[in-house]
Amino acid sequence: MNVIDQARQAYAPTQVAVRTAQSIEVQLISQITARIRRAQSSQPVNFPALTSALHDNRRMWYTMAADVADKDNALPRELRAQLFYLAEFTDHHSKRVLKGEADANALIDINTAVMRGLNAQGPA
Repeated sequence: MNVIDQARQAYAPTQVAVRTAQSIEVQLISQITARIRRAQSSQPVNFPALTSALHDNRRMWYTMAADVADKDNALPRELRAQLFYLAEFTDHHSKRVLKGEADANALIDINTAVMRGLNAQGPA
């Protein structure tokens, strides 16, 4: 690298990606949902990978439930109640998936809907 290249590099504007809490939530939900989808769609179903993905999904929803249950949460009360209900449903349905009584499609659909809602809000 010559002196001109070094000067360009030193004085070039830096581009730092700004990550919002909302964009981090979307990324987390997206990653977990992709893991659930992959594990479920493999033939035969990759049960250890599905179990791990469902565990992480439940942990994420437990965290969300605790957050929306906080009296200082700024979301509208009705939305908080709906998210709390989804967390309860996710827990119950995950148990059914693990017992082989259901598939994970409902969980994938819920996570996808939440991601769409977060993306529709724009940056927070």
